[in-house]
Amino acid sequence: MSPRTRAIAGSVGFIFVGPFLEAFVGPFIITGGFKAGDGALDHPAAKAAGIALIAIGLVVIAACFVRFVADGIGTPSPLAPTHRLVARGPYRHVRNPMYVATAAIIVGEGLLIARPILPLAAAIYLAAMGLLVHRFEEPLLAQRFGAAWDEYAAHVPAWVPRVSPWRP
Repeated sequence: MSPRTRAIAGSVGFIFVGPFLEAFVGPFIITGGFKAGDGALDHPAAKAAGIALIAIGLVVIAACFVRFVADGIGTPSPLAPTHRLVARGPYRHVRNPMYVATAAIIVGEGLLIARPILPLAAAIYLAAMGLLVHRFEEPLLAQRFGAAWDEYAAHVPAWVPRVSPWRP
């Protein structure tokens, strides 16, 4: 099996233990089966915003997986990491696009089904991922990619996307 084929297989598998669990299984459990709520979020504009956030989040996550396979020849999993620093596609705008996109999906679900607990869950999720990134992921990336990581981290924000893409 070629390295790229392994990267594809590993990335597809990772979708189910990463973003799928975080963006769909967790909210499903929290809401008791995506049961709709009512109140302030129960408005057509909130539902439309929810659908947009879910769609954008799914597109960004898919683009991230493509970049991991195409550019990094690896997966998002630390068990099968990339061989090269991934700094294209969504990664030109923000260092953690999968986490940001997953949080957007969770917020979108909350808006779509009028459940304020889900935007709160998204905030808690981002706080937990922020700790993981700061304590473990970024030090490993700095160690693996050295000066390339330092330059990338100096120009691309961790959590709030840049409007214009970074061009190394």
